[in-house]
Amino acid sequence: MDLIETNAAGFDADALDLLKAHSVGDGPDIAVAAHEWIGTFVEAGFAANLEDHIADNAGLYADIIPQLWESVKYKGDRYGIPQDSEIRMFFVNNDILRKAGKSEEFISGLPARVEAGEFTMFDWCDLAAEAVNSGAAKIGWVHRPNVGPDFQMAMASFGIDIYNEDEAKLQITRSGLEKYYGWLKYCVDNGSLPADMTTYSWDSTHAAFRGGDAMGKFHGIWNVGAQMESFGLTGPDDYFNKLTWIHAPAGEQGGQPKNLSHPIIYVVGDTPKKDLAAMLVGLASQHVPNTAHAVSTNHTPINHGQTAMPEFIEKGWALIAGTPMLKFAEFMPNHAKIGQYNAITYTGIQAVETGEMGPEEAADMVIEELEVELGDDVIILD
Repeated sequence: MDLIETNAAGFDADALDLLKAHSVGDGPDIAVAAHEWIGTFVEAGFAANLEDHIADNAGLYADIIPQLWESVKYKGDRYGIPQDSEIRMFFVNNDILRKAGKSEEFISGLPARVEAGEFTMFDWCDLAAEAVNSGAAKIGWVHRPNVGPDFQMAMASFGIDIYNEDEAKLQITRSGLEKYYGWLKYCVDNGSLPADMTTYSWDSTHAAFRGGDAMGKFHGIWNVGAQMESFGLTGPDDYFNKLTWIHAPAGEQGGQPKNLSHPIIYVVGDTPKKDLAAMLVGLASQHVPNTAHAVSTNHTPINHGQTAMPEFIEKGWALIAGTPMLKFAEFMPNHAKIGQYNAITYTGIQAVETGEMGPEEAADMVIEELEVELGDDVIILD
């Protein structure tokens, strides 16, 4: 077996190199890729349909966390196998809540209230504003300061489903976008979210939370190591006394919370050796080899049973804690233009947070740009 490593600058560049190699008949039998490229690989004739392989070898895949299969589907069929997963969620500084007068009962009960749809996105901003107004926090909460997929979980909380699986097209709803941008305006107006958030650097964003200035932050589970170091924490008990994890709360009472996962996947090339290649992928996806990968790269497992393995218990306690959150996971659409889509919807975030536009005006601008830039690849629902 030959291992081919590239110097591509990121998964997008790597995917484009794979497509170029495939176009001249030099595509690999197995590739590792970001899941959102599945649709493009299928349309190009590169990715093999794995439905028969998965059905014929059910024992190899019986323990895979079911939600992860959604990340490898295109028009209803599976064209990949998840290699790893992650959780992007909301982090909460418990000590700031304590300083703001919140009880231990309130703090420990927050995740359950979020999962029950009792604690909403507006409650999040109200809580963060209360922390600021009480003097317990200098900043209410922070989000990533640039374009990226994290915002999808917040959009999903307001009922925005950004992908039409049957037509394999991106989509947007004007009413949902107005609600989402309206929530951001509410957070800026009540003082919980900095109006200049989109001008922050990554360093200043991380420092706001890890330095103890911000009550909350939404980002990914891979931050745990840096948080442990910054806060001087020594283990899981210490960590969860200091910090709480919650999903992105529902947009309204009774709704469903959301979070985001971005799996990296195995793609089997539609080559003469595809059956052997698929079997190798199946073996690599078993508990022992996948645990070695997950623990060493700080990713959540793909199989339920991995959380009971000694190496996971010893080294991956945060990953074990995050795994149950996958039941509320959203995934980026498996569409080649999701990057453009994210960039355009981010311009609305910037416009609303800085006060340049109101929610309705920003939604109009974004929808117009989506229609111009993406054309037939996007459906405007209302």
